[in-house]
Amino acid sequence: MNFIEELRWRGMLYDMTPGTEELLRTQKISGYIGFDPTAPSLTIGNLVQIMILKIFQKHGHTPIVLMGGATGRIGDPSGKDKERKLKTEEELDKNLEHQIHQMKKLLDFDSGENKAILINNFDFYKNMNILDFLRDVGKNLTINYMLSKDSVKNRMETGLSFTEFSYQLLQAYDFLYLYKNHDCILQMGGSDQWGNITTGTEFIRRNIPDGKAYAVTTPLLTKSDGKKFGKSEEGNIWLDPKLTTPYKFYQFFINVDDAMVPVLMRYFSLKTKDEIEAIESENADNPQEYKKILAEELTRRIHSDASFNSVMNVSEILFNKKAGADKLQSLTVEELETIESEIPSFKVSKQILDNGLNIIDLIADRTKIVNSKSDARRAIKGNALSVNKIKISDFEYMLTKDILIHDRFLMVENGKKNKFIIDFN
Repeated sequence: MNFIEELRWRGMLYDMTPGTEELLRTQKISGYIGFDPTAPSLTIGNLVQIMILKIFQKHGHTPIVLMGGATGRIGDPSGKDKERKLKTEEELDKNLEHQIHQMKKLLDFDSGENKAILINNFDFYKNMNILDFLRDVGKNLTINYMLSKDSVKNRMETGLSFTEFSYQLLQAYDFLYLYKNHDCILQMGGSDQWGNITTGTEFIRRNIPDGKAYAVTTPLLTKSDGKKFGKSEEGNIWLDPKLTTPYKFYQFFINVDDAMVPVLMRYFSLKTKDEIEAIESENADNPQEYKKILAEELTRRIHSDASFNSVMNVSEILFNKKAGADKLQSLTVEELETIESEIPSFKVSKQILDNGLNIIDLIADRTKIVNSKSDARRAIKGNALSVNKIKISDFEYMLTKDILIHDRFLMVENGKKNKFIIDFN
């Protein structure tokens, strides 16, 4: 397959300008996608476009990542029903630095004749004054042309500032700059970017004699309920482990709608066509196993092998009834903190253990794991209570600091399903 054929097979091709497929079949070219650093991290939504660049690079073309150090200061109106709240320069610069670090992990910027190129568009706008912009950029496209774009038309009733109205001019100039300075003749993006991208191709046509540029867009990835993909009930699924832990990242894919799994496998997996189709066939009646294969691949790639192993450790404690005390004791602080965020937990002063603390007092009075001391005794008598995976059979069992895991954590279980973490600080 060539690049376009692979996009078509993966379900990632929405539209393209005439001649694009023939061009990509016969030539090795440079193409770009823009990313505005308006968020503190890249998200799963951004990963769709990163995958486009990854596939583009795999087929021998040169991917250009254009970071919007300048355009991020303006705000893209595409797909928005109201004006964006502008970020401070400090926020944007911090976001930009972090997203660049993330990009370098996901694309190959170091090897091969078609190694990826990273450019910040602030570098070619910072010395341009408003008069230069109006003469060199604004003069080349008419208001009528700009008003015809959906990103503008859809906002005419709710309002659109001149700042956001000018965004398509900036994106058009981005394309012209890359065309002139990096021989970049293709811009790619989501289907909501079609208007901005084709503004760029038109801008090049008007500014360069015989200038010809091309466009490719991908479908917007949505969940089965039609809502934008890449969010959970808690919010965005970030690629930063501090914002979305590897465990929550893994669980997001484990819990997606069954019907979404074949789509997501083709969008996000780096496996070959034959490998993916074999997985589809083998797991047609086993969507949960299908999800595990995808979730593992993505967790290893976005985070690390160690992160995936940590996810499995946490999952074993939470879901494997046979996981014992040795497994619990082997967990890291970070893994226990993940468990703490996933199950009911309590924070208790470590000082209460100085002279020992009766287990019944802990679970009935200090934490309310059970409703009363009578309930605590019934749990112990029924062999339902365990501390750090060790069954408690003595009403007089005393807790001391040396039982804490990492001098901090205690896991209490009441029955097979009720797990609690007590964080002594």
